[in-house]
Amino acid sequence: MSSSYTTKQGDMWDTIAYNQYGSEYKMQDLIAANPQHAATVIFPAGVVLTIPDKTATTATNLPPWKKAST
Repeated sequence: MSSSYTTKQGDMWDTIAYNQYGSEYKMQDLIAANPQHAATVIFPAGVVLTIPDKTATTATNLPPWKKAST
């Protein structure tokens, strides 16, 4: 189940991703869930964004170089 986040003045995709997921590299997930704001670089206060659930990293969604060899 997804949640929501209300931006503060000056928030950016990478900082929101870091604060929500612990990694700025998850910002593409946030942008995909909020395509209407994809062109926004620096947010004003009060924008409500959808925060998708954190997906567990499993062997099925790892890139080939991170999968354990059998």
